[in-house]
Amino acid sequence: MSTAAASRRLLPGAGFGTLAARLPPDTGDAAIGLLGGSFNPAHDAHVQISETAIRRLGLSRVWWIVTPGNPLKVSSTAPPLDERITAARKLVGSRPITVTGFERDLRNPYTIATLSFLRRRRPQARFVWVMGADCLAEFHRWRQWREIMSLMPIAVVDRPGWRLKSMSSIGAQAFGAHRIPETEAAILPFLAPPVWTFLTAPLSDLSSTAIRAGRSG
Repeated sequence: MSTAAASRRLLPGAGFGTLAARLPPDTGDAAIGLLGGSFNPAHDAHVQISETAIRRLGLSRVWWIVTPGNPLKVSSTAPPLDERITAARKLVGSRPITVTGFERDLRNPYTIATLSFLRRRRPQARFVWVMGADCLAEFHRWRQWREIMSLMPIAVVDRPGWRLKSMSSIGAQAFGAHRIPETEAAILPFLAPPVWTFLTAPLSDLSSTAIRAGRSG
């Protein structure tokens, strides 16, 4: 399915965004990675995933899209969005990572709406969706996940204990023919979707869930 066709199949009103949604500065032809999540809290594994994507895909930087809430998770106890953004910015420091909360102005919690909005607002940008292997394992539960695959290239970064689960998942199997070897990862930002790759990387056991559990223990 083409990008345009995928955009037309969005939820009513999704994909257009609002003028209030302020995106990070345009970087021209440079490739940009997109890593979404609640970042509750942001931690070194997020940094590791981002730096792996930057290095292996030749990205100029990665945007951390801090979401107001994850539709697949209970988020009522999450700290306010601005607090999570501030903590994430403190963590990344001067790294080539931009922390943004523009998703709050889209008034739609689903990734398909966010990515379609970016395609409309920045049609010339070379975006790559970046996610951990744990996300690929449940990717088929995401709203319009097949359309997400058709919107932009996807890079999946290995996570401890998730490689086999992710590679045998419904999403990975459905788009198995569109996977390129990680030895060719550098060309991923230049390819037309659907296309994806799986990147091996040094593994970190850190997770936001474990960190929250430790704080409450």
